[in-house]
Amino acid sequence: MKTTQLTTLAGAALFGLLTLTANAQQLKVPAPSPTQTLEQNFALSSIKIEYSRPSAKGRVIFGDLVPFGKIWRTGANSSTKITFGEDVKVEGNALAAGTYALYTIPNKDSWEILFYKDLKLGGNVAEYKAENEVLRVKVKPSAYGAKVETFTINVADIAASAANVELIWENTRVVFNVVADIDSKIMKNIESSLAADSRPYFQAAGYYYDNDKDLNKALEWANKAIEQNPKAFYMVHLKAKIQLKLKDYKGAIATAEQSIALAREAKNDDYVAMNQKLIAEAQKGK
Repeated sequence: MKTTQLTTLAGAALFGLLTLTANAQQLKVPAPSPTQTLEQNFALSSIKIEYSRPSAKGRVIFGDLVPFGKIWRTGANSSTKITFGEDVKVEGNALAAGTYALYTIPNKDSWEILFYKDLKLGGNVAEYKAENEVLRVKVKPSAYGAKVETFTINVADIAASAANVELIWENTRVVFNVVADIDSKIMKNIESSLAADSRPYFQAAGYYYDNDKDLNKALEWANKAIEQNPKAFYMVHLKAKIQLKLKDYKGAIATAEQSIALAREAKNDDYVAMNQKLIAEAQKGK
């Protein structure tokens, strides 16, 4: 009888221990440096950034927690990773499409930005190997107006083929420029598309307008687009913008008035306002 009771007690104790262990394994608490994945459409692909975000928590960051003159993982925990979907230039230096670990060397008056091909090094920077470094560029930091508690990476100032990657923490902002050479690809695509199909006239005209290409060719394509879509007020508006850039102020005003009539018919107040602003600008140039 005693043996049975002891066995039962031992089993109960074991069950309790297993239950506590299981509960402990299931316990979830907030991460001190939570991860973030940022993916920004850029040029003909995207820029993707994966990193952990430590917070200041009352500490002095650069020059103290993050020493000057030493390699920093640019975040916390695992390696910060940046992926370029196509070949780019970083601060004017060629970098092939792919994923890189992003390391930095902060200093008071300059920062070095390091692109590293070993994605598993993490914070073990004592094992950093020069042969795994693909590119290193130098940029200047600047003071940031507000104090930023949590380390932040942004993709900002996005244009058709250029953008800035920002590193912001405490009162420091560091920026490096990224440019994708897509112009030649798009020009070839426009030529081949227009040779085979009449549909992309509007897109081709818009690209030529936005990137200061042959504006007379852009106007020709805008007219062809409007011929196919006579009620497309936004296409007519593009034609007015091209005329304005060509300094055909009278033509721009007439075309903008046509776009206003079509936009009102479509109940699109935004394009009415944009055309009115264009007319006011054209009247100044007359």
